[in-house]
Amino acid sequence: MSRRNWDLPWDEYLATLKPHERPALPGSPATPDHSTPMRWAYACVGVLVALTGSLGNAAVTANIPLLAGSLGVTTTEASWLPVVFVMTNACMNLLLVKFRMQYGLRLFTEIILMVFLATATAHLFLEDYGSTLVVRGIAGIAAAGMSTLGILYIIQAFPAQHRLKGIIIGVGLSSLAIPLARLGVGYLLDRDLWRAVYMFDLGLVLVALPAVFALKMPPSQRVKTFERLDFVTFALFAPGVALLTAVLGLGRIVWWTEAPWIGLALIGALVLLTAAVIIEYNRANPLIDLKWLAGGDIVRLLLAILLVRIVLSEQTTGAVGFLQQMGLGYEQMHSLFWVMLFATAAGTLTSAFTLNPTKLWKPISIALVLIAVGAFMDSHATVLTRPANLYFSQALLGFAAAFFIGPTMIIGFGKVLQGGGKHMVSFIVVFSIGQNIGGLMGSALVGTIQTLREKFHSNQLSAHIDMGDPEVVLRLQQLGGAYAHTVGDAAQRQALALKLLQQQISQQAQVLAYNDVFLLIAAAAAVGAVWVAVNHYRPRIEARRAAHREAAQAAAAAAVE
Repeated sequence: MSRRNWDLPWDEYLATLKPHERPALPGSPATPDHSTPMRWAYACVGVLVALTGSLGNAAVTANIPLLAGSLGVTTTEASWLPVVFVMTNACMNLLLVKFRMQYGLRLFTEIILMVFLATATAHLFLEDYGSTLVVRGIAGIAAAGMSTLGILYIIQAFPAQHRLKGIIIGVGLSSLAIPLARLGVGYLLDRDLWRAVYMFDLGLVLVALPAVFALKMPPSQRVKTFERLDFVTFALFAPGVALLTAVLGLGRIVWWTEAPWIGLALIGALVLLTAAVIIEYNRANPLIDLKWLAGGDIVRLLLAILLVRIVLSEQTTGAVGFLQQMGLGYEQMHSLFWVMLFATAAGTLTSAFTLNPTKLWKPISIALVLIAVGAFMDSHATVLTRPANLYFSQALLGFAAAFFIGPTMIIGFGKVLQGGGKHMVSFIVVFSIGQNIGGLMGSALVGTIQTLREKFHSNQLSAHIDMGDPEVVLRLQQLGGAYAHTVGDAAQRQALALKLLQQQISQQAQVLAYNDVFLLIAAAAAVGAVWVAVNHYRPRIEARRAAHREAAQAAAAAAVE
């Protein structure tokens, strides 16, 4: 297919396309039969764009304490940076999908790339906390478009019969960002602190920008989609989601009952989201089709996405947080991050090349089983547990994290295509919010339970410390003996020994708390795997029962005759 045809009016260009080359939905590009070198070119640009859009936020999310020091703020203040990113990223697809449908893919691409370039450049010159917050919010908007653009480029790299594989690989690339950021950011920070990270981010954009302009996407169909009420809904829905995101992202850090703004934010989110729901429910052409989203299949899909994202926090928050509590830094966990990276890549490729469109729920159930096994293995951790002890369990979780994402998106796309494509915005918004909010819910849940269980175990262990117990006395003597050559006063040695004993109790309480969290996650994942499997096989079982009933009725009718 000659690229010169791309400049033709849409109706004329559409006439030159074969049926399998035509775009499935408005706003999506045509998928002409490219030559092999062109397919490789689209694949490379797609990978570049996808990683450019996700690495920046991954670097911030994975290195909050270091970023706090660079900006001169507290860890709590620095924790707002990834939360602000999610605030804008989670709901921007409400407008971006419709913008792409109405104004075309090329304009969409150019605007997104220029906004992303502006945010990457701004990081180099705006180094104060307030400006960084604003830039992270704008970056969330641009990243929403970059992730979509990366997927669309990768789809171009695959022939029609393997296009679903392209979707899975495109979606799975975002899962590689966190382990890549944890592996690479440390080296950049050693060179020039966060300025080096921002320079790297800008460098990626400066490479992606000419690559995208040099290798343009095929044309897309444009249709009028925006209505005035769309902007009213967005004006209510976006701040409502933002307030909910702030609560989930910061609640466990400032603690749920200690910060008054948590309650006010929840009330505001409830009021705004309720108002948006009322408007959308009564519209003839809603921005978010609530009636479609209330369908059984879509509800189950959303619950599955939320469940998997929540239990996957065992890896992103649980395991890494546990090792940090044991006194390990990121540089000591590099081998574990490599394992996570390779396992995640393997999960993406396995999901793509073992895809069975008739059994899309099966990978979700398998992913939950792998998470259950990995989390159960981690629930036996001790104070001597080190990264090498977590290789296998974390490999299972990394594999599962990438294995489930693609099939869930394809299930949703299938439902969208069955409805003629009119529910595309609704599904993209649900998928995006499910991924983002699910991740925040998981981190909030893990952090909250771990804190509560640590307090419980610490009180239990402290209650069993009897100063008259010979074993306790012996332990204090051993701990105090470490100071025998430096502290001559026996009372001071006793006080130091008591302090060391309390630290050991606290450390043991942390281990027990994390083990409780891992065990709870394992149980939740196991129950989820059974629930998904039952929902997957129930229609088949009911169909077989119906067939048996019909056969029995036919046999009875034949006997009567």
